[in-house]
Order: sequence, then structure tokens, then C-alpha cells
Amino acid sequence: MSSQALPVRRVLELTPERFRRVALVVTGMLVLIVATGATVRLTGSGLGCQHWPGCQPGDPFPKKGYHSYVEFSNRVVAAFTVVGTLVLAVCATLTAKLVRRTKVLAWLVFVGTLGQAPLGAITVYYDLNPWLVLTHLLLSLVVLGLGVVLLLEATRAVRGGGTALPALARAAGLALLAAVGVLVVTGTLATAAGPHPGSTAVRRIGSFQPSVALHVRATAAFGIVFLLLAVWAWRERARFPWLPRACAVLLVLLGVQMAIGETQYRTHLPWWLVLVHVTVAATVWAALTTFVYSLWRPRRMS
Repeated sequence: MSSQALPVRRVLELTPERFRRVALVVTGMLVLIVATGATVRLTGSGLGCQHWPGCQPGDPFPKKGYHSYVEFSNRVVAAFTVVGTLVLAVCATLTAKLVRRTKVLAWLVFVGTLGQAPLGAITVYYDLNPWLVLTHLLLSLVVLGLGVVLLLEATRAVRGGGTALPALARAAGLALLAAVGVLVVTGTLATAAGPHPGSTAVRRIGSFQPSVALHVRATAAFGIVFLLLAVWAWRERARFPWLPRACAVLLVLLGVQMAIGETQYRTHLPWWLVLVHVTVAATVWAALTTFVYSLWRPRRMS
């Protein structure tokens, strides 16, 4: 009996490279769900479907026009994302060469993504309470960060570990991560305080101008920490040649994000441009998570 089970297990077993491919696809889905969720918020479609999981009682499909189709489409993307993270967790379990904490992390990504479903239902039930909407977005970003970490661990399983960085660089990475956390929270507060397009009335959190001012200060603090780290990376480029390149990529992404932010502010926040801003922010968050995590657990660059 055991001799028959062993070949079956070997057939189902995945290589780290195949698991890495699955993780890459799912990470892309986690970015996409942030964008579709932001679309719901920015078009005022949060109550386009006032029932859950169907759009209205007794009928799961949208029939109320534009807003209901936007909200329902987001739910469809969310459902595929939940299935994708479940597949990822199962694939992690079947990848023998992954360490236990990586497999646990894969299941945490699934649980976090699955938790978005009841949170979304509660948010609709309470007529889009702004604090629930904010929690919904932040949870999406946390899960995205965990997905990125999982992808990096899968890459380490394929390529192996790289040269360890000094403790000072790792500490700077933690400071950068803390600054990014403040930046993300203040950015979501600014979005929550801003105009709410569409016909659906949504309560705001605070006032827009003070929220933007706080976000600008957080951006300045982040910029100082990043600049210091970039200067150190350039000085140590002979030991860690990947660091200056990583800083350059981040600098480009941050420049694009800041340009979009300034443009949307000067053009009175058109919803589609705010959507681009949020989507790029999710990409920047993923890139920064990659950068900071690589300071602590570098992988071989090949």
C-alpha cells in the first residue's frame, strides 16, 4: 500500500521552479484585485450590489446598470483571486523542497485573501462605513506584501541565497519599511477624505486638505530614508552590485507615482487618474517589499 502511495506523491510533487511560476501569477492577481477594488470605490459603485454573495436577493447577477456591473466584476475578480491563492497554498504543500515556514506563509496568503470576502460583505451591510473600506484596502496591501515575500522565498528556493548584508543596511531597511507603512496609511486616509464620484453617497474620513498635508510629510520622511540608503548602496556597489540597480528601479517607480499624484491633484482628482495612482501605488508597495526583504534575505542574482 505504501509502495503505491509513494509514486503517486512523486507525480503530484512540484519543483521549486514550477511553484515560483504559480506564485508569480498569483502575485499579479493580488495587484489586480487592489485595482478593481479601487475602481469600485472611485466610481461610487460600492453599493451597486446591496446583497452578498449575489447582487440582489434571489438573483446573483447585476441588473441595476453601471454601478452594479462594476461592483459585480470586482467580486468575480476576487473569487478568482481566492481560488488562485488556494491553488498556490496547495502547490506549496506539494513542493517538497520548500521549508515549512514558506508553506505556512502560502496558507496565510490564502486565509488573508479569503478573509476579504466576509469583510466585503460586512462593508456592504454597514453601507460602506469608511473605516471598513479603509480596512478592506489595507488588508489587500498586507496580503499583497505577504504574496511578494512568498514569491521571493520561492526564488531563493530556486536560485539559493545571496551574500548577507551588514546589520546597518538591514536596520535601514526596517526604517524604510516603517516609513512606507506610514506613507501607505496616510495615502489611504487622503483617498478616503477625498471626493467620492458617482451617485452613491459615501461618508468621508476627516478633511481632504489636512490628510494630503500629512501624506506629503510622510512622503518627505520616506524620501530622506530612501536617499540615505541609496547613497550607501552606491558606495557599496562593488560588494552588492544589485543594490544600485534596485534603487534605480524604485526611484523610477516613485517618480512616476509622484508625477501622477501631482497631476491628479492639479486636475481636481479625475477618478480614472486616481485609479492609476492607486494601481501604481500597489506596484510600488510590491517593489519596496521586494527591496526591503532582500536586504534581510538576499537571493542569488542570476
